[in-house]
Amino acid sequence: MILAAIDIGSNAARLLIEEAKEYKDGTVDYTKLTLLRIPLRLGFDVFSKGYISEERRKKLVDTIKIYKLLMDIYDVEGLQACATSAMRDADNGKEIMKQIKAETGIKINIITGMQEATILYETHIADNLNEEKSYLYIDVGGGSTEVTLFAKGKTKFKHSFNVGTIRLLNNEVSDKQWDEMRLMIKEATKKHQPLEAIGTGGNINKTFSISKRKEGRALTLDLLKDYLKELSSYTLEERMHIYSFRRDRADVIVPALQIYSSIMKWAGAPRIYVPKIGLADGLIKMQYAKLNETKKG
Repeated sequence: MILAAIDIGSNAARLLIEEAKEYKDGTVDYTKLTLLRIPLRLGFDVFSKGYISEERRKKLVDTIKIYKLLMDIYDVEGLQACATSAMRDADNGKEIMKQIKAETGIKINIITGMQEATILYETHIADNLNEEKSYLYIDVGGGSTEVTLFAKGKTKFKHSFNVGTIRLLNNEVSDKQWDEMRLMIKEATKKHQPLEAIGTGGNINKTFSISKRKEGRALTLDLLKDYLKELSSYTLEERMHIYSFRRDRADVIVPALQIYSSIMKWAGAPRIYVPKIGLADGLIKMQYAKLNETKKG
């Protein structure tokens, strides 16, 4: 079964196409066929002006048209599409979703922060965790950060904070919001020590990549702090040159590391694992589960 997911975030729009196939032992193999990411940067409009500009609106509509052509080529059998923080906050978000539906036939759901956290849970990270340990799952995006606490095999805390990389770049995060996040995370994690972190998002993936760590090994909080200090010391152009970053990565990676390292410090998490999964993966897995239920029912 070939399935697709579209994730329209505050920094980029992603299309993931995977083949889901049940193995003879009942497990499901997910084979990635293509992953395309377009840096639309909708959050730069929304978090400063409150709406998506005509220029970015056109780029978004054109992006979805391209994604539709790719899905047709791959003979996609099912699609789940959603938009997150920037579209939630945009005054013209619903209007743009209607335009996309009219011009492409694709329905995109604008989801809440809590729905986003639930979909991220569907990546089944928890299935592979040690039930005797506690883990803090952190997903940092352009407009929001989703945090989920797993302890003894159960979800103990789940929250979406309006603290994201583009909001920070635009100075749209107040001291009060930082304080609220700090207090909530400290309170949620204090009875679940020791704990380790699990991080998803393009910025933590890129940090893991430049660290040259072997797959499956963790990044330490001290290392994240070192990268934050090092990257902060360079200009945007220097980061692009030294690390071969794209411009849309070079600017957001610093606030992202600020968020990850702050949350880990407040939670008392000394290390973070980076499994390289995200919202689109959760959308694919949710789809497969529903379609499989329907088929069996």
